[in-house]
Amino acid sequence: MLRGMRKASSNWLGKTIMAVVMGVLIISFGIWGIADIFRGFGQSTVAKVGGTEISLNEFRQIYTDRLQQIGRQIGRPLSQDQARAFGFDRQVLQQTIAEAALDEEARRLGLGQSDDEIRRLIMNDPNFKGVSGSFDPQRFQAVIRNFGYTEQRYIAEQRKVSLRRQITGTIGAGLEPSKALIDALTRYQNEQRAIEFVRLDAAQAGTIDPPSPEALAAYFEDHKVQFRAPEYRKISFVVVSPEEIGKWTEVSEDDARKLFDQRKDRMGTPEKRQVHQIVFPTVEEAQAARTRLTGGLSFEDLAKERGLNAGDADLGLVTKSAILDPAVGDAAFALPAGEISQPVQGRFGVALVKVDKIEPAVEPNFTTVAADIKRELATERARAKVSELRDKMEDERGGGSSVVDAAQKLGLTAVTVDAVDRSGRAPNGQPLTNIPQGLDVVSQAFNSDVGVDNDPISFRGGYVWYDVLAITPSRERSLDEVRDQVEARWRQDQLATKLKAKATEMVQKLGQGGKLADEAASAGLKVETATGFKRDDSPAGVPASLVNAAFRTAKDGVGQTAATGGGDVFVFRVTEIIDPQVDLASDPIKKLKDSLDRALTDEQVAAYVTKIQNDIGTTINQAAFLQVTGANNQ
Repeated sequence: MLRGMRKASSNWLGKTIMAVVMGVLIISFGIWGIADIFRGFGQSTVAKVGGTEISLNEFRQIYTDRLQQIGRQIGRPLSQDQARAFGFDRQVLQQTIAEAALDEEARRLGLGQSDDEIRRLIMNDPNFKGVSGSFDPQRFQAVIRNFGYTEQRYIAEQRKVSLRRQITGTIGAGLEPSKALIDALTRYQNEQRAIEFVRLDAAQAGTIDPPSPEALAAYFEDHKVQFRAPEYRKISFVVVSPEEIGKWTEVSEDDARKLFDQRKDRMGTPEKRQVHQIVFPTVEEAQAARTRLTGGLSFEDLAKERGLNAGDADLGLVTKSAILDPAVGDAAFALPAGEISQPVQGRFGVALVKVDKIEPAVEPNFTTVAADIKRELATERARAKVSELRDKMEDERGGGSSVVDAAQKLGLTAVTVDAVDRSGRAPNGQPLTNIPQGLDVVSQAFNSDVGVDNDPISFRGGYVWYDVLAITPSRERSLDEVRDQVEARWRQDQLATKLKAKATEMVQKLGQGGKLADEAASAGLKVETATGFKRDDSPAGVPASLVNAAFRTAKDGVGQTAATGGGDVFVFRVTEIIDPQVDLASDPIKKLKDSLDRALTDEQVAAYVTKIQNDIGTTINQAAFLQVTGANNQ
């Protein structure tokens, strides 16, 4: 629509018409008023927590980022339909509201965080360290820029996170799970069982004759919805990301060598020394002590005389920069190994310094780091190119160009998918291979429409532009179109019915005192066993459904269960239940306790946040929430 308006207003007639339209809008605002846009709970606000408003655009960005993170973790895009089915949309909303509530509480309590502490947290973040292992300002700027942050905004966000941690850390302090809870969970997790079982497969079902035309037609009518053709969409998209652009970039040996020379001092391993020191009030006392040390008294014995333990006198194996007192550092790194310094006037008194071991500095080798340096340079250049192409692409789109046309003008490769359903499959039922893994363009396309000027999707530090070119509505298929599929599904159902009847008969005989070995022999089956497995184990040849069924059955009890995702049915008997011994001092119990500590803390914090929300008031704009999560497109 926006693109159409731009095109319509590009000539004198279009400009005249648009002027009239805007005039009517202005008059209507004057008649009806515009107060609801600027006051109260507007349509552009998803939620209000106390005095904090969560805007529609802010929540859309948060929600999109979280969907993409989940997609990268599971290795495939998570559509908005799937996200709603899992309740992910509500989780993100509640988390966003909880963070806003904690921010409000931090302001109420007057909490603060110093600039020095925020700086320390950022500089120690491993995400911002370069190839030398130290904080890299260029990498910091590149990383936060790729996530849409300016430096000021990122620092402000980290300050909020730090203040939230102050509150949650205080709320969760001192919580411990009870021994009874640990004992119960340990027994639940570590209980072991043993079973004997037989597998009933298609051979035990006997012959299944093909269905008559009437039977197949009746089955199709009863299950017609399962064979319905889904809605398909034709889409085009173009990816502009550092990964894609980086493929075009070649870094020369000379460029890599220049960066290596610039960073050489930071990339090597500095010299380290095992340093001991003892501090004295005066130079005279220090000099007298040195005379005794050179006369044979050990440094350790002198430390003991002065009431110091080994840790007080030993600075450890350190670099020169790690020694707080510069004078002591200078003296320590000027001494040969095994020597004792002259009295050194330092910040905290007069020190005697001894060096026991010296680890020489390691000069960086270009050959060993060249690949990393080239990769970093290629990525940095690609990021700069991404920003440039983003601006050009937006200009082309703003001028009314389609994704394909804009891509051609900029020398980019656009991908066109002729037909894809909501699950990312082609009409032949196979997953599409020309959509990058983790790119959620399909669900975004299904929340859009033909001719809509869509916002780009953030993806792998770059952007993806897409258009919906055509929509093929969902429809009912005829029996002739899906006859093979219908017959295959009918056969599966017949097989499952026969196997379940056989298994039920066998279970009844076992319940009346029969033996599994006898029943197996009469049916031509082999009795198998599985022993010593826990609830979360996956014994060889034992499906998860059988493990779960075994733990729902008493000792010597019998039962049946179908294989997960398959046509086989299992008949089993529980032969042994082993109750575990609980050792509260063991490592597994300690890990369980840590896990429970975190769970209790999370529960306590959740209750605290809920109280804050109730106290300060929380309101949710359901319509705006549904708009962001795509539910109102159904």
